Amino acid sequence: MYWDGSRWTGAPATTPARRGVATWIGWGGLCLVAILGVAIALAVVGGATADPQDQAPTHALSSEIASPSPAVASPSSSVAPTPTATAAGTPTPSPPSATSHPTPPTQAAKGTALAAADALTVKGRAPKTGYSRDQFGQAWFDTDRNGCDTRNDILRRDLTDRDMKNSCKVLAGTRAPDPYTGRSVRFVVGGGSEIDIDHVVALSDAWQKGAATWPAGKRLAFANDPLVLLAVDAGANRSKGDGDAATWLPPNRSYRCQYVARQVAVKVKYQLWVTAAERDAMVRVLSTCPGTRLPDPGPAPTVAALPTNRAAPVPAPETPSSTYYANCAAVRAAGAAPLRVGQPGYSRTLDRDGDGVACE
Repeated sequence: MYWDGSRWTGAPATTPARRGVATWIGWGGLCLVAILGVAIALAVVGGATADPQDQAPTHALSSEIASPSPAVASPSSSVAPTPTATAAGTPTPSPPSATSHPTPPTQAAKGTALAAADALTVKGRAPKTGYSRDQFGQAWFDTDRNGCDTRNDILRRDLTDRDMKNSCKVLAGTRAPDPYTGRSVRFVVGGGSEIDIDHVVALSDAWQKGAATWPAGKRLAFANDPLVLLAVDAGANRSKGDGDAATWLPPNRSYRCQYVARQVAVKVKYQLWVTAAERDAMVRVLSTCPGTRLPDPGPAPTVAALPTNRAAPVPAPETPSSTYYANCAAVRAAGAAPLRVGQPGYSRTLDRDGDGVACE
């Protein structure tokens, strides 16, 4: 109803122009609703494919296929998701790809001292019961049959500026540098020598880690193997005693890798075991130089031919003045140095490194 100026009457019929406007408004509203619906749907799909914590790569691919147009696919839906932190702080791992591989555990390279140390048998230390230097046979026995005793073989190998009595016997020489201390030390036979011949793996240590059950020929070979022996500073050698890598290392830090590598080579060659503490110490040192190669075991056999049994000479009656020396200075003053096991005046107190030769 409307007022035409004089009375109320019914609504006039809609003109064609007005019907066109209404029709346009109606269709426009429908289109707007449709566009808003598509936009909301795209937002939902994009959110589902954009979160790598909730969607696996295969789900992203299925959403891409289901999408009516490439324009609605998320750019990241075809790329494997990268790790992201969850609310708890735990990273979500990425799936493996051709260019991304998990880092394998660090392993020592084959042929290195570190790899060999890690493979040594680990056991507890056996008792020292029954050990004596004599268990390893005649001191400095000529196991290689070259006509020279082992002690002089090592002195000739390790010393420079040597004075020789003959082709075998070294009268004097220099160790420069000494591997244990890094300084130059001098050897003089029968005098104030600063050099000992060290068993890199001490005889008593070997005894407690397998050698107690060896045959005599194997112990003799071990005690005279050039791989086991080094000419070194006497003071450093005596501070070592029968310690292993867990209790003693050379003061010269630059030599520690070579020293431990040599110990490992000895234990590999003679199948000696190590304690857990010793193995850990070896690995700790060699981990600072993982490329250090395991020393060559050398040509010396692990079992030596025993010396021919001969009747031991009966020593002449000894007087106290000829059989006792207060110290090595007294031995040298008497012109009796060096003293060997079985010789008048020899005693364990004078033989500090226990190698069977006192006052070297």
